[in-house]
Amino acid sequence: MALIRSTLINLSLAILVFYLASAYQTRNLLETNHTPAPYFNLPILNKNNERFSIAELEGRTTIVYFFAPWCTICRYSMPNLQSTLINSDINVIGIALDYKNEQQVTQFIDDLNLSMPILLGNQYTQSNYKVSAFPTYYVINSNLQITAHAMGYSTQLGIAARTW
Repeated sequence: MALIRSTLINLSLAILVFYLASAYQTRNLLETNHTPAPYFNLPILNKNNERFSIAELEGRTTIVYFFAPWCTICRYSMPNLQSTLINSDINVIGIALDYKNEQQVTQFIDDLNLSMPILLGNQYTQSNYKVSAFPTYYVINSNLQITAHAMGYSTQLGIAARTW
């Protein structure tokens, strides 16, 4: 009985620490209380002169995933996004930030064999979405309102949980 109680206490403490660390980490991100998502109109990677506007996301729940091609955690997390894109009706787009050139982003995307649209973000986009670390993502509902956010590695289950 004492072992079960000790295990439950330790598990409860671990969950509390995880929750508090996560809350602290995301404290400066945009609010998730259906705040309107900031506008963007960005170039599409490897599509000369084509742009993608946030207005194109209207009508579908979308994960907007901010990454940097040098980010190791992004490299491990983005395949989970790809699986979400393939296995659900959730829309996913990636926005590259903090990159040296388009070739660096292209190489990163090709290495991971990603099929989601990739946009080339800038400092303005990074500032508007309050991205201070990579990866950071927001869930935007069909009315272009922010309903969830996260920072750091996310499993496919974690991503799915934030889109319900």
